[in-house]
Amino acid sequence: MAALERFDRFNEKISGWMEWIGFAGILVLILVTTIDVMGSKLFVKPLFGALDIVMLAQLLAATCTVTAALIAGRHVRVDFFLDIMPKRLRRVVDGIVYFLAFVLFAIIVWRLLVYAYNLQMDGEVSGTARIALYPFGYLAGIACIPVCLVYLSRLIKLFVRSPQK
Repeated sequence: MAALERFDRFNEKISGWMEWIGFAGILVLILVTTIDVMGSKLFVKPLFGALDIVMLAQLLAATCTVTAALIAGRHVRVDFFLDIMPKRLRRVVDGIVYFLAFVLFAIIVWRLLVYAYNLQMDGEVSGTARIALYPFGYLAGIACIPVCLVYLSRLIKLFVRSPQK
């Protein structure tokens, strides 16, 4: 169990780093939106590329904070069905859900990294500000790796933990 605890601490540490990147994305989003609205309303001069920056900041905020939300238990779960199930059946359902979530996020990581590579090879940039898009694709893919690790940890704990717990 000590190895699993170290693995969980590692996941939490990576999640914390990613959460700060997501937090920075939210701050950029707020700042750019404020400057853009103030500029367009007061000076009739909107911020150039504001839409592109906000779009990319939203991507950072959403993908980089998903693991922290998962670890903190902030994701939506339908517990009222699980609460009426016997413990053994609940563990089976949890195992299936954790496995499917792990597979889903592994596919998401894989496809985001492939997509980012394609963006890089094609030289894709944002519409207005001409910001290269591939670094954001890579970051989104990398940000989803800790989610896979959390679900893998939970799945392993289901098998390691004794049925009485």
